[in-house]
Amino acid sequence: MGPLIMAADDSDVPSGRPLLTSLDGGALTRVQPAERSLIYLSRQPRDELAEFLNERGWRVQPARSVADAARLTRGDEAAAGLIDIASGFTNRDLGSLEGCLRRANIGWVAVTPSSQLDDLGMRRLIRNYCFDYLKTPCSHEAINFLLGHAFGMITLCDFDITQSVAASGDDEMVGTCDAMQQLFRTIRKLGNTDASVFIAGESGTGKELTALAIHERSDRRKAPFVPINCGAIPHHLLQSELFGYERGAFTGANQRKIGRVESAQGGTLFLDEIGDLPLESQASLLRFLQEGKIERLGGRDSIAVDVRIISATHIDLQAAMSEGRFRADLFHRLCVVRVDEPPLRTRGKDIEILAHHVLQKFRGDSARKIRGFTASAIEAMYNYGWPGNVREMINRVRRAIVMAEGRLLSAEDLDLDGFTSQLPITLAQAREDAERKAIEGALLRHRHRLNEAATDLGVSRVTLYRLMGSHGLRANDDKSLDEEPEG
Repeated sequence: MGPLIMAADDSDVPSGRPLLTSLDGGALTRVQPAERSLIYLSRQPRDELAEFLNERGWRVQPARSVADAARLTRGDEAAAGLIDIASGFTNRDLGSLEGCLRRANIGWVAVTPSSQLDDLGMRRLIRNYCFDYLKTPCSHEAINFLLGHAFGMITLCDFDITQSVAASGDDEMVGTCDAMQQLFRTIRKLGNTDASVFIAGESGTGKELTALAIHERSDRRKAPFVPINCGAIPHHLLQSELFGYERGAFTGANQRKIGRVESAQGGTLFLDEIGDLPLESQASLLRFLQEGKIERLGGRDSIAVDVRIISATHIDLQAAMSEGRFRADLFHRLCVVRVDEPPLRTRGKDIEILAHHVLQKFRGDSARKIRGFTASAIEAMYNYGWPGNVREMINRVRRAIVMAEGRLLSAEDLDLDGFTSQLPITLAQAREDAERKAIEGALLRHRHRLNEAATDLGVSRVTLYRLMGSHGLRANDDKSLDEEPEG
């Protein structure tokens, strides 16, 4: 995807179309301003220029000082900005000007005399924060033309995605692909039940976000959501962390401590990386799930606790149960309903949408006004396998924002320069990648029901099973995972 050029006429702006769907089911559409807004920052605004721009469809808002401009740029509306440096702004104004020019929803064009470009600070300000600049003298038509380009870039790219994500209110849970739409529908259904949920997925796919979304759409949303990473707590401390302890229960227990289970009273307990839970703690957790009561370490009283359990892991619990590392009876208590998080590499266009969302969220980490991604960066992100999924994308884009030298993030900035078209790929590799993605997509759509996935792909169950083996995809034949509870 190369640089986008917008003409000055509003008719050239693409018509609105749905970009994202929120968890609440509403379509989020492209924001299209009724008219083009222009902030004209000049110590001596030229009436003839303002009148000319008004006739060309701009809603001109003059600002005679940086304070006026700051007031006009407080909103989130997409706008173009014209800064007339020739009207008397000097390098002493740079600090205050920078705050206005950093606004992500405004595309600035500078008009400056050649003499002021000799100043290093002024050159840096224009290079980092302005879409383009013109040297004086220049024609009104040239100014109007560049303002149209700047406004088009803001409306079509960054501002469009910013508005859509902000409207969704779902943080990083952003997506348009079939697997994500199915996930959103499942989350809405699970909000209406109190059944235990097991979330499966690779590391970094956003399992905790899914758990939180389920909690916030349930009747327990006003009570606590308490997460605990079972793999991050030493085994000898996990019992006390889960169930708490009484004063004097062991050396150093100087006062009573409420455990995570009890602190989630009335709400949701999220057990992340449940596969790392030691067998001793598995037995205690199973007893709690059966009886609905806990005992603090060193205590004698049984305490009734009403919580909903959502658990998650990135490891294969079927293999863990076969090897005796995880109790099957506990698994079936936890996995009343199974939710599969799709890996990023199977989510198609979502890769680019997520990248823009992360850029918008963290662009303030850089002093430069980062505007987007180069064509090579977009290509590399599609070609890369994303073993760390969404978490890895966030880390790569944040690092690129800090380290980039230009206003567009490149494949090199993302440390993905080896995944552009300059890297040759054979037809056999292309076929293999396409086949694997098709199989993964079908399995996710049909929640690992092999018969349905095979029918979708147009092959027999035996052929699908063989292809899964050749691609290293594990089959899940546990019928209990394919069934949802009634209600």
